[in-house]
Amino acid sequence: MSTTKKQQLLAAVSAHKASRSAWARGVKAYAVELVEGLDASADLSNEVMLQKALLNGADNWRQYSEGGAALCYDVDIAERLCSPSELKRVRNGKRNPNARENWIECQARALSQAAALVRRAYRKAAAIEGGAA
Repeated sequence: MSTTKKQQLLAAVSAHKASRSAWARGVKAYAVELVEGLDASADLSNEVMLQKALLNGADNWRQYSEGGAALCYDVDIAERLCSPSELKRVRNGKRNPNARENWIECQARALSQAAALVRRAYRKAAAIEGGAA
């Protein structure tokens, strides 16, 4: 992957206007971190290779999250993904975010959405590049 391709992708993801929710801002932060974490030698020739590069050796986003490739502590994950009132409700991450998942699983869901945001930015950048050619 050329540095310019990574920079274009990072610019496209950074330019994404996240909604006002804490969740959307957290997903965007994860998306930016995913692009910044791409290896300089990563093959970005298509979306499948992009997804593989984003996962950085993990099979899925839950494995990525459990493996410590993203935030590790419940409090950090809660601070990134929750509004102040939600943070108070979950006692700064001491309680699970909901009845169905723990914080690592919640982070995996956010990472999955962040990867989708990166793929949309990739398609948009590819369309612009293809149109310019």
